[in-house]
Amino acid sequence: MGIRRASLAGLLAAGLVLTASACDAADNERADNGSSAGSDSSPDAGDKGSDDSADAALPKLVGRGLDSARELAADAGFRTLKTHDALGRDRAQAFTRNWQVCFQSPSPGTHPTGTEVDLGAVKLDEECPEQDQRPEKAGANMPDFSGKSLRAARGALDETSGITTEDATGEKRLIVLESNWRVCSQKPAAGEPLEGRPVSFTAVKFGETCP
Repeated sequence: MGIRRASLAGLLAAGLVLTASACDAADNERADNGSSAGSDSSPDAGDKGSDDSADAALPKLVGRGLDSARELAADAGFRTLKTHDALGRDRAQAFTRNWQVCFQSPSPGTHPTGTEVDLGAVKLDEECPEQDQRPEKAGANMPDFSGKSLRAARGALDETSGITTEDATGEKRLIVLESNWRVCSQKPAAGEPLEGRPVSFTAVKFGETCP
């Protein structure tokens, strides 16, 4: 009986370890997929009595690491901070220490402390683009998503849109991380009315050429 109990305890312990490992892996996958809520920060609960109409000087944040920029803005009194992928791939900034600021809105100067500060960033080993690729919602007509990430395209469309994606090379590769794939073709075509129509994309990985 003692041996059986010891074996049972060992199996239970092993099960707990496997469960914990699976949870850690799921958390990492959510971060990679951009489902982490780390790209926005809301005002602290203790700041509810603060005067959001008070003015403060917002420093220049462009060129700083994202962690440093967020801390500097908060120290200046700006508590509502938002970040986005300046390359338009809609990647989440789950690990802010790996990102650098390319664009900021509003520009440096005096603003009410209740102003939302939005930072466009890229990873440390990437070059800042000439223009900020801020994510925007689609209107009544289909935007031109050529070269944009599948994730950005999906995020721009209405949540009720029926969207299908396919490997443009014909190799039928599974598209898992949509932020790593860029649009080659789309239906409806750019400029056509959406009107709730199903949407389809073909795509290749970034760094690959569309056929």
